[in-house]
Amino acid sequence: MNAPVPAHVWPTFEPRLVPAAMLAALRQRFGTRCSTAAAVCEQHGRDESPYPVTPPEVVVFCESTAEVAAVLRLADEHAVPVIPYGTGSSLEGHLLAVQGGVSVDVSAMTKIVRLNPEDLTVTVQAGVTREQLNREIKDTGLFFPIDPGANASLGGMAATRASGTNAVRYGTMRENVLGLTVVTASGETIRTGTRAKKSSAGYDLTRLFVGSEGTLGVITEVTLKLYPLPEAVSAAICHFKDIAGAVDATIQLTQVGVPIARCELLDVNAVRAVNAQSKLGLRESPMLLMEFHGSAASVKEQAETVQAIASDMGGEDFAWASTPEERTRLWTARHKAYFAGMQMNPGCRTVTTDTCVPISRLAEIIDASVAEADASGLPYYIVGHVGDGNFHLAYLVKDGDAEQRALAEGMSLRMVQRAIALEGTCTGEHGIGLHKMDFLIDEAGAGAVEMMRQIKRALDPKNIMNPGKIFTL
Repeated sequence: MNAPVPAHVWPTFEPRLVPAAMLAALRQRFGTRCSTAAAVCEQHGRDESPYPVTPPEVVVFCESTAEVAAVLRLADEHAVPVIPYGTGSSLEGHLLAVQGGVSVDVSAMTKIVRLNPEDLTVTVQAGVTREQLNREIKDTGLFFPIDPGANASLGGMAATRASGTNAVRYGTMRENVLGLTVVTASGETIRTGTRAKKSSAGYDLTRLFVGSEGTLGVITEVTLKLYPLPEAVSAAICHFKDIAGAVDATIQLTQVGVPIARCELLDVNAVRAVNAQSKLGLRESPMLLMEFHGSAASVKEQAETVQAIASDMGGEDFAWASTPEERTRLWTARHKAYFAGMQMNPGCRTVTTDTCVPISRLAEIIDASVAEADASGLPYYIVGHVGDGNFHLAYLVKDGDAEQRALAEGMSLRMVQRAIALEGTCTGEHGIGLHKMDFLIDEAGAGAVEMMRQIKRALDPKNIMNPGKIFTL
């Protein structure tokens, strides 16, 4: 490790080495797609979390479900850990090889397996990214709305139960995954769910694997819901004198039932960062970035209602982005806010927390968290999918500075404690990974976490599937 961090974010694990016989079998089966090169392993031992590089011993680049199954059968035989890898964009240490083992890279699994536009469904391989999917189906008049900031793989998005800017209207991956193909810890291939919109048949295994973070199996195919492209789309920005006004406006919009598609908060620090990176020229004050979907008449009505409510809450400089180019420019800048924040502070790493609370408690948790962040002296910024009570507070710490890291982790801990006390969650969309294992116990309780352990033991008795994540055994 580069610097000491609080014990709750870095458990200690014993490595389980890949035996020579298994390595030889992998090389025989996969040839040059089996790599032990230091650079390749290091790439697969890092994500966007503040943790140090923790590489696997071996990386295998798979191109089919059958190939993933072949790796898992060998791993089961030799009791070697397996860590699924998509694009490497996770934020909580999900893909770090804390016990060594094999990284199964599915990024080459990029086929659209089956598109059924008449049923509004599509089945894709796990390495297909959200941007790729929407490019390939654009001529059908349909789109897939779940959009975390990164161009993440859909298998990874299912594994972490991802969300994004459209969640307030279209939900998260939990609501939009109809079925999965999964390779289990023993190397067996199973299929969960169907393309039907609903089912009462047996246990809901799809929901069990969605959000399992690679700890129960490797997702190789995903069947998703699609949506018609809206007839009309309009985006708007509105500035506020302070965060409280922006949050109060969001609460009002939600409580009166405006069917807004996106409602994003950027604090002054985030606006300053995206201005610097994307040359937007936005007024540097807290801002709501909103989008409306529907018919031309309904979009106009929604926008007028929002403008009236925002004005009542102190909103100013309400401006429209009605052309596709203007909207794309704004949303691209929003999606790049994470990296824009880091570029404003060269040499920094980000400690980020993504709590979610009932919408009526949103102002309370943001006010308290901002006051503490301001008093700390650490640079930070806030972005949030505040339409559903979810926001991200990112603390920027100097890489290798143990004091700053401990300060940020302490504030992150207290913010999570506030969220749980307000009947919210420690993570709205990033997942548990390494970083939030203790927080899961605080939120769900020891009894519920022990039930999760029992499920893990039943499906993965040798503890080879991404061990050390979500909870310890």
